[in-house]
Amino acid sequence: MAIGLIAGNGTFPFLVLRAARRLGHEVVVVAVRGEAFSDLEALARELGGTTFEWISLGQLGRCIATLRRHDVRRAVMAGQVKHVKLFTDVMPDFTMLGVLGRLVTKNTDALISGIADALARQGITLMDSTDLLADLLARPGVLTRTAPSAAMSADFAFGYPIADAIGGLDIGQTIVVKDRAVVAVEAMEGTDEAILRAGQLAGPGARVVKVAKPRQDMRFDVPVVGLTTIETLRTAGIDGLSIDAGRTLVLDGDDFIRAADEAGIVVVGREAAS
Repeated sequence: MAIGLIAGNGTFPFLVLRAARRLGHEVVVVAVRGEAFSDLEALARELGGTTFEWISLGQLGRCIATLRRHDVRRAVMAGQVKHVKLFTDVMPDFTMLGVLGRLVTKNTDALISGIADALARQGITLMDSTDLLADLLARPGVLTRTAPSAAMSADFAFGYPIADAIGGLDIGQTIVVKDRAVVAVEAMEGTDEAILRAGQLAGPGARVVKVAKPRQDMRFDVPVVGLTTIETLRTAGIDGLSIDAGRTLVLDGDDFIRAADEAGIVVVGREAAS
């Protein structure tokens, strides 16, 4: 039985597709036009055993129909669709309008949970987005060659309860701290934009705390970092990054750590509270 892949922006969908094919699964890819990279379709053809279809943002009914047509009963959501596009670019079909009409709030968790419920009503279960990529989950402890300084550790410790609170309110997953002051908070603009804004506001030497939500649903919106993250940190003059061990995907694996070392950026994996 095929696995469905609902693909948004970034390299995450590429990794899921490769992992699923390596494990012998046929894959039905439904890619969001204007979000998923065009190279994803070429990779699907190269790997074989893959059905590929583009949809526009808001075509939930077409997404479900495609998955059902190919007898998909399990699907993975992978890749980002910027939340702000809900207000600008989306042309919802009747199925999506039904989801939106049931929402009390339109934050990320509520919206994607509504989509997950619509899929479930059609017999399609969302898998944990990390199921096929467990080896890419961040390890606990210091991940780079250089350990955090006392000042950096103090910034991380200061930032954790604040980032956890923001995550618990489903506002964002990332804050930027400098000298135990919050410089920037991620909202709909996304992590990279929040980091770059912090660099403009505070200059070099700030630290990023990126967390999973206290009640993180591992089916969607799992924190993700990769080589693009390191380049954004370098551009903004950030010298430290904390991510949550076991609940953050490090998409580029060892290359991510090498890039951080080369850029002089300390990366730590915060251990889950016992």
